[in-house]
Parts: sequence; structure tokens; C-alpha cells
Amino acid sequence: MHLSDFSLKRSLLATALMTSGLLSLPALAQEKLPDPVQLLVDRGVTISATFEGPGGMTGYVGSMPGGPVAFYLTPDKKHVIVGNMLDSRGENLTAPKIQELVVGPQNEKAWGEIEKANWVRDGDANAPVIVYTFTDPNCPFCHRFRQAAEPWIDAGKVQLRHVMVGILAQDSLPKAATILGSNNPSEALKENQQNHAQGGVTVDRNIVSAHAKKIRQNNRLMSDLGLSATPSTYYKGADGSIQMKQGAPRSDEMEAIMGSPKP
Repeated sequence: MHLSDFSLKRSLLATALMTSGLLSLPALAQEKLPDPVQLLVDRGVTISATFEGPGGMTGYVGSMPGGPVAFYLTPDKKHVIVGNMLDSRGENLTAPKIQELVVGPQNEKAWGEIEKANWVRDGDANAPVIVYTFTDPNCPFCHRFRQAAEPWIDAGKVQLRHVMVGILAQDSLPKAATILGSNNPSEALKENQQNHAQGGVTVDRNIVSAHAKKIRQNNRLMSDLGLSATPSTYYKGADGSIQMKQGAPRSDEMEAIMGSPKP
């Protein structure tokens, strides 16, 4: 097995596969894993499915701390191959299969958990498009994302649901708790946005005492989802699948996230 260093962790996030005939997890669990595959499992890889790959190889797809992973077991069962699988036209076959078998199901599960989290609505409650975003009150990139989303919010096309977290600065949690626990959380969120350059919302210690626990729950949810940046945003793609973007979206990504052209 040719793994020079398991710092290959990052390259594992962009591996390829070609599928025909997925095996179920119960069937997979009943079989003894080949040594190279077992080594990956011992190093933190969770296998979701296996499939018949090209050239007699067996493909595996799953996840590890940091993201999804896919690899091939050679026919002699002595080596695993990690890397992008290209067809004769040079098309990378990795992304759609990783999305289908690993990222898609993970995002669907995440969406259900975020729906039940402690969030603040930003925009019309009847807006047809819902976007969830993890927001730290002190995050400049969250601030810029909200500015970029404003045309869709003001047009009544999108409601941005902010899952308030406190992770960036000592006063992030108090500010997040003040916003979430306010009598009018949407207005408190607006105050923080408008006064961001001057420090944002004014902390109310009484509110913080009552609502800090909810912010800690949001922090824990963010960590459990493997997210490491704010904003981290979940939205529905054109095909209805749940997509996720970590960090501030680029301008050319906004229409996909907001679900329509800029108003």
C-alpha cells in the first residue's frame, strides 16, 4: 500500500470512482476487509459503500475527519489507489459520485438537524427560498455575505436563517446570545449588521445568562457537522439537493445559493 503519509488526508477529499453495483453496508460489514482497506479504517476512514470499479478494481467510498474519501483496491488486494479518476475525455468522475454517495446524504441529514437548531430569521417569513447560515456576530465574512444577499432578502425572495454561534472572539457568544434572546431577534440581528464596523449589537448580560446555553448548542452542532468557518451555508440546489458552502461565497456563486438571478 503506497501511502507516504496520511497527511494525504487532503488529497483523499478529491478522489475518484466509477460505479456499477453498490454493495450494502450490512453485506460489507460481514466481510473481512483487505489489509490495505483495514489500515485506512484504522486511520479514521468510515466506509459507506463499495462498488465495482474498472479493471477488476473494487471501489470504496466513505468519509473521514475533514471530508469525503474514495479509493480503489487493486485486484491483488495488496494496494489502494487514491486519486482522480478520469475517463477518455479527461472528465473527472469523482465529484458526482462523491456528491451522490457521501456528501448528499450528509447534507440531507445536516439540513434536518439545522432546521431544529436555534436560528434567527432574516427576511420575509413567506419567502419561498430558505437558506441556513452559521453566523458569528463578529465575523466580517458573515457581514459581507449578508450584504451580498440583501437584494434577494429585500425582494422577498429569500429568508436567510442565521444559526447564531460564538466562536471567533471573547464577546462573540454574548453578542450571539443577545441577538437570539432579544424580544425581536430579527431587529437585533439587523442592529448588529448595521453597526458591525462599530462593534455590532450591544450586549445585554441578562439576556446572555438566559440564552448562552442555546448558543453553545449551536457551537456544538457546527462542530459535529465538521464545519470550521463562518459563514457556513446550506441551501437547496436547482435539483432540490442540499448543498453546502463554507466561507463567504464568491459573487458568481450567489445566484445558485439564493435560487434565482439577482433582483
